[in-house]
Amino acid sequence: MTMSNIMSLPQDIFVKRSDPVYMAHAYLTKVPLAAIDPFINAFTKPGDIVVDPFAGSGMTGIAAALHGRRARLFDISVLGQHIGLNYVNLVEPLHLTKAARQAVEDVSKRLGDLYDVTCSRCGNEHAALSKTTWSVVVRCPGCASSVNFYRALESAGWQKSRMKCSSCDTPITSKAARIDEEAVLDSIECTCSPTQIDQATQPPKAALSLEGLSWPDVEIPSDRQMYQASALGKHGLTTVASFYSTRNLAVLAALHDAIGHVEDETLRHKLTFAFTAILTRASKRYQWSHKRPLNAANANYYIAPVFYEWNVFDLFLRKVDAAIRSDEWLTHRHTEVTGEADFEPDVTYELTSAERVPIPDNSVDYVFTDPPFGSNLFYADMALFQEGWLGTFTDHTLEAVIDRGTRKKRDGSRYEQLLTAALKECHRILRPGGYTTMVFGNSSGAVWALVQRAVRAAGLVIEPGSVVILNKGQRSVKGLASGFENVATMDLIVSMRERRADDPDTEHVPTVLEIEHAVSVILDNRWADSPSHLYLELLRHGIAEGWDLSSLDLRLITQALRAKG
Repeated sequence: MTMSNIMSLPQDIFVKRSDPVYMAHAYLTKVPLAAIDPFINAFTKPGDIVVDPFAGSGMTGIAAALHGRRARLFDISVLGQHIGLNYVNLVEPLHLTKAARQAVEDVSKRLGDLYDVTCSRCGNEHAALSKTTWSVVVRCPGCASSVNFYRALESAGWQKSRMKCSSCDTPITSKAARIDEEAVLDSIECTCSPTQIDQATQPPKAALSLEGLSWPDVEIPSDRQMYQASALGKHGLTTVASFYSTRNLAVLAALHDAIGHVEDETLRHKLTFAFTAILTRASKRYQWSHKRPLNAANANYYIAPVFYEWNVFDLFLRKVDAAIRSDEWLTHRHTEVTGEADFEPDVTYELTSAERVPIPDNSVDYVFTDPPFGSNLFYADMALFQEGWLGTFTDHTLEAVIDRGTRKKRDGSRYEQLLTAALKECHRILRPGGYTTMVFGNSSGAVWALVQRAVRAAGLVIEPGSVVILNKGQRSVKGLASGFENVATMDLIVSMRERRADDPDTEHVPTVLEIEHAVSVILDNRWADSPSHLYLELLRHGIAEGWDLSSLDLRLITQALRAKG
């Protein structure tokens, strides 16, 4: 690998998370293909072997295959393997559509017209329910009466600060004890209107029977990080099934059963891919908003005080269409890149820890990977909703994460050991001169220093000229509201080579003056347009200057910016 290849890399990559592949199936912190493409081009040639030991949803494998490379993917995630392999499971679209519609028809015959409603405007008895809006019922902290959260919010002119109990005028907030749930509004589609009609809720026309149906009532144990973070025990949400309405749980169970009877294996797997893709949206985790739906909570177990119950058939058929668009986009993109009409991805995906990659020494051309970022997210916890239906679970005790709270079984030391071992494996399997590229993001200098130690212990060094800032445009709601937050909303992509004898063996701790000067230069040159961007520019500068990054926290950066006005 020559320096000219490295210099061909962009300094910054801004990507939208909206291409058909990205939209086909959700997975936490996916790296868009457009962010991986420059590295595949810079570090590999057609026919090369690309490895990702933290493969997640398999985006590295897709990017490699699009460019005519061979991909070998590894992860402990059962859900990740399911998604990654089905992204490259290209099927005949007409056959998939036919199989999907047949499955929906089979469920309708089995359960009846669960989403049929009568239109209140024209009397049509076969209008289709799009979604039902549900509200929690809370106990008034003043008089203990029952308060429908949605109705109280409606009476307050949709201003939460003005919500109060209709019986005693006590202020009502989302922190009030939840005691029940009530349907408050149906949104329907009818031939009498070009847009959806909101009307009073109606019970299903068919009597809902759960006889003969089975679903994975997976327990969410108290040792899970998301159990603790979301206070699930307090709200009685201790199983996956408790996050679904009875109607949607029944439809999902029957639909899963119908998919399981599809004889063609490739179609069955692709339909299951579409099925797992809707499980979050079909649950109570899809948050209502007075103006428009806010989307489902993918990174936590949160159920908002007002939420949606969506028509599962609509969700499923739309996701099947999304899978078809993904397949077609991949095929077209492959032809654009390689000039080859046929697209037969050479991608494998094995379940194994990144510490033990089953590949011979010096046999791989390039590694691109995106490991978990410390304590930011807990992938195995969030995958329970899909893996219950897949019938196999990720061993969360192997996850490379740092537990939150005081009782940490998976602490920073363990995380450092896992990351070091994984990078050592990357070093071992790479051919001489090969590079490992890693996406990483964290707002803690201590975690960045941990990464530096892991890189050094693995016998690697970060090539300073290869450090790229990745902006996926994923600022949080809090960040959008304030412009300042202490969570990094961008990532760094660093490329590492084998350490040489003349490479420095340690990093030096920067002085306060060095840090202040670097910040001033970045601001004066307008290289950063947000606190997160400034933070990553500072990290990039620190890596180039050989700094120990342990003292560089995003919180300190935001405090300094506030002090400067």
